[in-house]
Amino acid sequence: MKDNHKETSQKMSDMENEMTLTNRQGHPITNNQDLRTVGNRGPATLENYDFIEKISHFDRERVPERVVHARGAGAHGYFEAYGTAGDEPVSKYTRAKLFQEKGKRTPVFVRFSSVIHGGHSPETLRDPRGFAVKFYTEDGNWDLVGNNIKIFFIRDAIKFPDMIHAFKPDPITNIQDSERFFDFCASSPESFHMVTFIYSPWGIPANYRQMQGSGVNTYKWVNSEGEAVLVKYHWEPLQGIKNLTQKEAEEIQAKNFNHATQDLYDAIERGDYPEWELYVQIMSDGEHPELDFDPLDDTKLWPNDQFPWKKVGKLVLNKNPEDYFTEVEQAAFGTGVLVDGLDFSDDKMLQGRTFSYSDTQRHRVGANYLQLPINAPKKRVATNQSGGNMQYKVDRAPGQNPHINYEPSILGGLEEAEQPGKEHTPHVEGKLVRQSIDRNDNTKQAGETYRAFEDWERDELISNLVNDLSKCDPRIQEKMIALAEQADDEYGRRLREGLENAKTEQSNLGEGAPLGNIDGEKAPKTAEQKGHEADPY
Repeated sequence: MKDNHKETSQKMSDMENEMTLTNRQGHPITNNQDLRTVGNRGPATLENYDFIEKISHFDRERVPERVVHARGAGAHGYFEAYGTAGDEPVSKYTRAKLFQEKGKRTPVFVRFSSVIHGGHSPETLRDPRGFAVKFYTEDGNWDLVGNNIKIFFIRDAIKFPDMIHAFKPDPITNIQDSERFFDFCASSPESFHMVTFIYSPWGIPANYRQMQGSGVNTYKWVNSEGEAVLVKYHWEPLQGIKNLTQKEAEEIQAKNFNHATQDLYDAIERGDYPEWELYVQIMSDGEHPELDFDPLDDTKLWPNDQFPWKKVGKLVLNKNPEDYFTEVEQAAFGTGVLVDGLDFSDDKMLQGRTFSYSDTQRHRVGANYLQLPINAPKKRVATNQSGGNMQYKVDRAPGQNPHINYEPSILGGLEEAEQPGKEHTPHVEGKLVRQSIDRNDNTKQAGETYRAFEDWERDELISNLVNDLSKCDPRIQEKMIALAEQADDEYGRRLREGLENAKTEQSNLGEGAPLGNIDGEKAPKTAEQKGHEADPY
């Protein structure tokens, strides 16, 4: 059937060659410059089929923009397994096939992104960066969807829409406002560790190649005996890590607001293929009451000295997309896309993301988004699903009775697969409640992070926080100072002194600028003052 399709697609009429422009019906286009009109001045007529097809498709060229992670760049490559987790056979912890054999290569597609701002926003803005990897494994796709920072602002998915609303532009002015950002964060103390990272130079990676990645959430690995361990994923760039100060970022933005996309594309084009090694941290599956944090809390880091990083493989990006929209824009990821040997933990953010991500893709790209080549697994697919917008084909198996689109059946329908290993069956017990996890020290790790920063990173953190907090309501300032004081005495003292020394003119909601931007609110007046007068024409 594929051969017939290929043969048909190469047929040409006697009025065309391989380079002749056609419409989507296959009609050769003889005039792509002029509408069919009554006389050469018009009006135009409604039966302009070529124009109507062309303009109506143009009107629909964009799918709905992602609510978060709208600005992105991507590339193809492969993941090469080491066959081990540190010094141990990886099979001790997981039966996932892509990790088992040393040197085994699995094709991947990676999409990097920023989170809050729109599709054409500058890549120099203070913001988390997305790091999403689609593994096309022999058992189907695995999506590892994460960020550059190893923690997150919140620990419960029910808060996610409010968080994003607060961080995005004001619904009236359409301008991002640091007072809205800090209003949410000051009222959500668990965010303070992430605020400490985002307002430091780690909030502006120099580019995508020299950026860390993390799965952020806690997952599970399952071995052939059905035994599970908790696992955290970390991508470490072999190009080294580089971050920018606010001033450096603004200087780059003045010259090129696509710098990170260009950097990634140019590096691959010249054969300087970016590489990352994948590490995991492993913890026994359980509540771990001996720890002062809950291992399922994604506002917390797992200490390296207690849970050492184990190297499991290498990622190499060696091919740029052939078409941005087809591959990068339509690429669709989901935290629930796991293969055998990988499993979910009870992480409440992961549970919420698992519904939200795939639900978003069905809204954004369509019910059949998994039939698109960039999203389709590189293996056979046979389902009883059919219909929906933009269905390209029916996922039938060879020899399947086409009348049977249900299971079970004795009339030639699809059949269940055998379980490849012992199934992981975690024990779940407890009352249904609406409560936060109980080990919720919100500032201890923020203090540890502050003390781990180099002097210039601490200076930059305080400067950026003072710049934005000085425009906020004094009640917000006091809450943020209190969190900093709980985290580290010096951290709190420097933030308080910086705000006392700053010229604090409380802004009204709606007078804002991108986070960390120096004097961004003065830009409209500056533009008016420096604008050059011109006569009308």
